[in-house]
Amino acid sequence: MQTMTLNEYGPEARFTPADLPRPAVKGGHVVVRIKATSVNTIDTMIRSMGKDLPLSPDLPALLGMDFAGVVVEVGQGVSDFAEGDEVYGCAGGLADIRGALAEYILSDARLVAKKPKSLDMRQAAALPLVGITAWEGLERSAVKAGQKVLIQGGAGGVGHIAIQIAKHLGAEVSSTGTGDAQLSTISQLGAKPIDFMVEKIDDYVASHTGGAGFDVVFDTVGGKNLTNSFAAAALNGQIATTVSLLELDLNPVHFKGLSLHVIFMLLPMLHNIRREAHGEILSKLAELVDAGAVKPILDERRFALAEVNEAYERLQSGETIGKVVLKV
Repeated sequence: MQTMTLNEYGPEARFTPADLPRPAVKGGHVVVRIKATSVNTIDTMIRSMGKDLPLSPDLPALLGMDFAGVVVEVGQGVSDFAEGDEVYGCAGGLADIRGALAEYILSDARLVAKKPKSLDMRQAAALPLVGITAWEGLERSAVKAGQKVLIQGGAGGVGHIAIQIAKHLGAEVSSTGTGDAQLSTISQLGAKPIDFMVEKIDDYVASHTGGAGFDVVFDTVGGKNLTNSFAAAALNGQIATTVSLLELDLNPVHFKGLSLHVIFMLLPMLHNIRREAHGEILSKLAELVDAGAVKPILDERRFALAEVNEAYERLQSGETIGKVVLKV
């Protein structure tokens, strides 16, 4: 099978074509003919940082976590899938699990689900990692109808899905962004846009929550931006973040009684714990998609598998709206 493989790590590392054997099926797994895959920020971090990240594969590395495609082989003990099923999932590209920058992938059947019927393969491949992350962040924050929710970075991959799920749950959603394209996207998704380059925290907390603060803040930007999320949260509020790799003063968390949830959705795949939870989330997400409650946004640029280097550059440019997807 054709793949795009890394032979070295580093900021300037390039993917090159490589022919590898098609994976053989094994118990509890399915082999999927990949039709599309997408690029996530964690993929760019692995390429750049390599073994400085404990989840990076040995070289030569076959990256790529998300995919959508067709089941071509079913392993012993798998009863939920059959040959010909259209599926999607996040099931490789880290540690010792080969990824999706290839024509085929061997996937643990617990990590995949039937793809949404209303989406094509490119759209479906955009959903798994960001969809599961958004779902887990809102679920652990116990978002419910009537709450005021702030999504930091609502035009990004995780953010734009989180807005839609939170709206479906009945929350009143606001979201940060900047620039006409991001703010327009946030507004079109049904959230109240906040230009973080223009509006001060105290001002938008006053105008969006009457000064009380947001019941839930889902910070998909994270890092130093967490201090802004702490400031925007209500007393006894919930904070979820996807990026907490830093030292931070938690005094504001203490004096506001905040609960902080770190969302690292790769744990089930990385440590083989409760992998079935991800398949279950993807099945529920597919139901929301087919009901019209959630739809992924794809970046305007289109890429083929052989153009993966350009796709990574596009994601890292900061100019994307939605997900960068590659057709396989």
